[in-house]
Amino acid sequence: MVKIVPTPDWFLGKDILVEIFSFIVLIIFCVLAVRAYKLRKNKGLFYLGVGFGMIALAQLASVLTKTILYYDTAPVQALGKAIISSKILNSVDIFYYTGFFFQRFLTLLGLFTIYRLPQKKVIGGDYLLIAYFVLLSALLSQKLFYLFHITAFILLTLIVVNYSMIYRRNRFGNTRILIVAFSVLAVGQLVYLLSRVGVFFAIGSLAELLSYTLLLVLMIRILKNGEKKGPHGDNIGHVGNHPRKRR
Repeated sequence: MVKIVPTPDWFLGKDILVEIFSFIVLIIFCVLAVRAYKLRKNKGLFYLGVGFGMIALAQLASVLTKTILYYDTAPVQALGKAIISSKILNSVDIFYYTGFFFQRFLTLLGLFTIYRLPQKKVIGGDYLLIAYFVLLSALLSQKLFYLFHITAFILLTLIVVNYSMIYRRNRFGNTRILIVAFSVLAVGQLVYLLSRVGVFFAIGSLAELLSYTLLLVLMIRILKNGEKKGPHGDNIGHVGNHPRKRR
């Protein structure tokens, strides 16, 4: 277990709770964005929902994998035996690595989707970037874990830059919350680079928790204001590249 997951013993289980909370917040945000897309027919909202949905599935993959890894219960033992006996995988370790592969792959793909969201033109280099993600995700292992966090940090930085430019134009409160949330998440990725020291893994998880708590605050604002078109940008339509209407 130590060679697969850098979680310190005293933090085992708590990281799963953080990821369960993250999954719930992200999947609700995904549903809200898709519902708003159906009402407004704005593709930006759809892709925002898809991006958050992918990251939500990544969190779910991590939760399921860690639950099987941490808790040696009868159902978990039965699942492990079934995996081996069915010859789907030759080793339970491969099952763990496969679970974390999908967690990393879906996270990067979701972040890339959100990063591409505000851009209207497709740049040739984007295809190379996508190919890089696929290759990176396929090669990631515990020895190369830092590549995942560096890539996630770069993507999050690009997302923050994009939304900062949008915020200068629309001055929407929701856009500002997204900037702060993604910024905290980016800092968390840098902290994860030091996760060989257990306390830094916990700090990174807490940064992730804070980031998704900010998204929860954003959702509360959205649900509270519904489709109301107020000047402060508190509904789901005011989270992306939508210029404020001048009076």
